[in-house]
Amino acid sequence: MELQLLGDKPFACEICTATFSERPKLKIHMRTHTGEKPYSCDVCGSAFTVKSNLKTHLRTHTGDKPFACQVCGSTFSQKSNLNTHVRTHTGEKPHACQVCNAAFSERASLHIHMRIHTGEKPYACDVCDKSFTQNGHLMIHKRTHSGEKPFVCDVCSSSFSERSILTNHMRTHTGEKPFACEVCRSAFSQKSYLTIHKRKHTGEKPYACGVCGKAFSRKSHLKLHMNTHIR
Repeated sequence: MELQLLGDKPFACEICTATFSERPKLKIHMRTHTGEKPYSCDVCGSAFTVKSNLKTHLRTHTGDKPFACQVCGSTFSQKSNLNTHVRTHTGEKPHACQVCNAAFSERASLHIHMRIHTGEKPYACDVCDKSFTQNGHLMIHKRTHSGEKPFVCDVCSSSFSERSILTNHMRTHTGEKPFACEVCRSAFSQKSYLTIHKRKHTGEKPYACGVCGKAFSRKSHLKLHMNTHIR
């Protein structure tokens, strides 16, 4: 059996013991150790270990998107991106968390999710001591220090630090209320408002006073209640 395996992949890496069926594949693999990137982009100078990666990269300059979705017509520069996109139509989520069974359409999303379990927060703010699981969350946080508000309302010129906040704000102009209660059909402009409303039906009161134990459906109500203990 051992001889058969060696025959299948006779070309072995002397550094990490990875084995390959063909010498050219071993040659490409060795670049992960040497750092060699012989294929360079004539436009921006980016370099790659494999010629196919350079070909894919060049599409960022040409705008070429040869991979089209047969369902909605969306196009992509990489086949892997198309494969991921197709899952939005099929609902397929092949990447499952082994801790809580949550499933994701992309491996990268699973990798980020795992930080909930590990507690890993690799993106640290260089101003304060806060750290985050995602780089995007760090970028948003940094705006609390810089005061930057890059998302501007086209109607009233109000500006916001997050696109999602702008989206919610726009509903004050459009009157859109996309979040509907399944019990009484009341509708709300924000999902958080619907969540609070649903507690009228369920009786849920998740905010409890640490002094007397009285519970409330809203955090703001608990905050007001706490003043009765301070007086």
